[in-house]
Amino acid sequence: MRIRTGAACRLAVAIALMPLVADAGVLRVCADPNNLPFSNSRGEGFENRIAALAARDLRDRLEYAYALQNARFIRHTLAAGKCDVIVGAPAGMDALATTRPYYASTYVFVARKADHLGITSFGDPRLRKLRIGVHLIGDESTPPALALAKEGIVDNVRGFMVYGDYESPDPVSPIVEAVASGDVDVAIVWGPPAGYFAAKQKVKLAIDAVPPSTRDGDPPMRFDIAMGVRKADKELAAEVDRALAARRADIDAILAAYHVPRFDEPEARK
Repeated sequence: MRIRTGAACRLAVAIALMPLVADAGVLRVCADPNNLPFSNSRGEGFENRIAALAARDLRDRLEYAYALQNARFIRHTLAAGKCDVIVGAPAGMDALATTRPYYASTYVFVARKADHLGITSFGDPRLRKLRIGVHLIGDESTPPALALAKEGIVDNVRGFMVYGDYESPDPVSPIVEAVASGDVDVAIVWGPPAGYFAAKQKVKLAIDAVPPSTRDGDPPMRFDIAMGVRKADKELAAEVDRALAARRADIDAILAAYHVPRFDEPEARK
């Protein structure tokens, strides 16, 4: 989720002033109706399944308020009082009160296994000649697009809109499908959709993590993901946090089933 700084400040104030509207006995979740692998209106995403676990632990009935997860998502859902919990939000997001992270992931390089590229750095000289796919968000750049531009790699980059064709059942998938088909040589994709859609291709794809940069000014590539609520709903945040902790092994199993690249320490691995 990308929100301009000024808008984020105004939104944070709006959310902080919202009255407590959480309904007792109901976990009202804000979600996108067509955004696999995260969520859809049929409950097929991993965020749907994790929300169901949390609701079960809280002994609440699960309800959804759906909206396109773009820069206005919070304004149209949480801030409008239509729902109370966002299942996937960057931990520590200014506009929200967030739980402890329940997973961490990263942008990854996706390439065909048969090509044996093994790219793990934006400084790899081969990136100046390979056809590269990156996601774009409206008129804004994603972290990989910014990192490539910083390296002067622009002319051989192809942009894929992150919202894609919203009439399609998998609007985020074309960037991974383009690697499998050979339309691009390598794509740099946020971990969850990269892992999920790579596993669905007939061609075997390799996934290599983008390493964190030590240079000042480089965009972050790894993010801790938590659940978020209105800043005033601290009691709800604590309840959801306890449910996530109690269900940690189940959540790890769900994320593994959806092929989410992990950069934390799942309970199942200990």
